[in-house]
Amino acid sequence: MLRFAITPLDRSGELALKVRTEWDSKTKPPGSLGRLESLALQLALIQQTSGPQVRSAQVIVFAGDHGVVAEGVSPYPQAVTAQMVANFLSGGAAISVLAREFGASLAVVNAGVAGALPVHPNLIDQTVARGTANLRLGPAMSADEAERCLILGAKAVAGFADADVFVFGEMGIGNSTSAAALMHALTGINAVDCVGRGTGIDDAGLARKASVVADALKQYSATTDALALLARLGGFEIGQMTGAMLAAAERRRVFIVDGFIATAAAALAARLQPAVLDYAVFAHVSAESPHRAWLDALGVNALLDLGLRLGEGSGAILALPLLRAACALLAQMATFDSAGVSDRG
Repeated sequence: MLRFAITPLDRSGELALKVRTEWDSKTKPPGSLGRLESLALQLALIQQTSGPQVRSAQVIVFAGDHGVVAEGVSPYPQAVTAQMVANFLSGGAAISVLAREFGASLAVVNAGVAGALPVHPNLIDQTVARGTANLRLGPAMSADEAERCLILGAKAVAGFADADVFVFGEMGIGNSTSAAALMHALTGINAVDCVGRGTGIDDAGLARKASVVADALKQYSATTDALALLARLGGFEIGQMTGAMLAAAERRRVFIVDGFIATAAAALAARLQPAVLDYAVFAHVSAESPHRAWLDALGVNALLDLGLRLGEGSGAILALPLLRAACALLAQMATFDSAGVSDRG
């Protein structure tokens, strides 16, 4: 299996002490910038400098289709996956607009879309297969395909070696069903509590989706092995995003996690390499109802709560200005001495 050498961050070493001391010298009460202070510290430790910067940001949206859509788990047809990929590339999707607004580059990875896609310079073809199998009936993919997902996800990150930060998103009709099944398998939370409305299913659709997840979980052999879980329940886009997160951490790059489906990838990555979470920033709490419980299970806190449930990386990229703000404040705020401001007595 592909191995990733990820170094845990040293939050008690000399560099951490230097950054904390620098924050405490600024013209403000200690700790008064809250999460911005801890974000700057995290970035400093990742980049191994007391002057962290976020200059180049790369958005990567992983797209793939799911055989489980045959069970009626989404109000949208599977064709929407390919249609939305085209929308990303033409600049009309939410993530396209936000990437432009924040000066980030956008690439889309075809991890396994069933439909035809346009030729485009920002489309990276890393197709494993044209959609997964129906997870209600059996494994979504083979063990070899699951491992290939990690390899290809790492390859996508390697193609953007100059990026300071990665913003990961996804597109795949049916993928919240896969994520719900993975949430139960990884956390032990009751399956019914892992199922949300996804792209907006009604009450009958929600009950059907919960039944599909329950049936899928009856057929899998309980295991803690992340690759086995990915093969049984995952999606190609979830698997490639997992590999991308691990590769970003190995390269000492911060990556921003989007919503419910992206959290599935982060949870799989953490099962493989717990230190990967040191390099992750969880952008927001999704309106997908199980998401908050999953973040709690991972022991992480999201920065924002805006009622978002779109995916695409649209919530993740909203954290990018906060990372930049944290770096700017650490670098540019005056100290009590330099500003001639009296410190606490």
